[in-house]
Amino acid sequence: MAKKKATVIAIANQKGGTGKTTTCENLGIGLADAGKAVLLIDADPQGSLSIALGQQRPDDLEPTLADMMERIIRDEPVLPCEGVLHHPEGVDYMPGNITLSGLEASLVNVMSRETILRQYLDTLKDRYDYILLDGSPSLGMLTINMLVAADSVLVPVQAQYLSAKGLEQLLTTVGKVKRQINPKLRIEGVLLTMVDGRTNYNREISELIRETYGKKIRIYDTPIPRSVRAAEISAERKSIFRHDPNGKVAEAYRQLTRDVLDDAAKRLKRSKETCL
Repeated sequence: MAKKKATVIAIANQKGGTGKTTTCENLGIGLADAGKAVLLIDADPQGSLSIALGQQRPDDLEPTLADMMERIIRDEPVLPCEGVLHHPEGVDYMPGNITLSGLEASLVNVMSRETILRQYLDTLKDRYDYILLDGSPSLGMLTINMLVAADSVLVPVQAQYLSAKGLEQLLTTVGKVKRQINPKLRIEGVLLTMVDGRTNYNREISELIRETYGKKIRIYDTPIPRSVRAAEISAERKSIFRHDPNGKVAEAYRQLTRDVLDDAAKRLKRSKETCL
């Protein structure tokens, strides 16, 4: 049987509150429900993903992502799947915590500093179909490491003016990383989040994003609606599929999962046709 070769997707936006962690968790569990082997990476010093997956005190955990990246920096061996935890809903995850802040500061003086996370993921890629990266709301060195390690970037954007404006800055950074370090990097898609279709303001911002960027990059047709039930899932330590399986948010994340899988199948088909 052929070895797995994980597709790496970074969930990124330098603006906070756009639903990055919620998207990483629910897309990952959606992919696992579809039979895929999935690893989630918490690359946020706040440990938001680790908390959402049930770790109430991520700062007490060890080893974490920072420890693994430190070993890469020191050229020390990394044991397969050391520190990787398992969530009851079928995904594995590597936790992150506040020690990532110190690591990010120290990366400034490290040789090949932009590639440390990619080198770590190379030790795991043959074990998973998908690796999803959840980063901090910034464009610092950890986010650059995510973009260098990723095959694609999925961008959650809240249907608000400042979020829409910040999208341009992220796309500029993605373009620079693609030109200078990671030529295979592509935009997986832009996901509109926390959309309240009842308000003119949300509808207008959503249309503005589609009109401005829709011809250049994919804007997913199904937005993630604003929902009190969705806001509860971090506290409940479970996915939206467990917390509110019949709700609109769960169905929206199921559709996102289908879109990601369909796009992957189309790329694979094109790749095989090119090789013929």
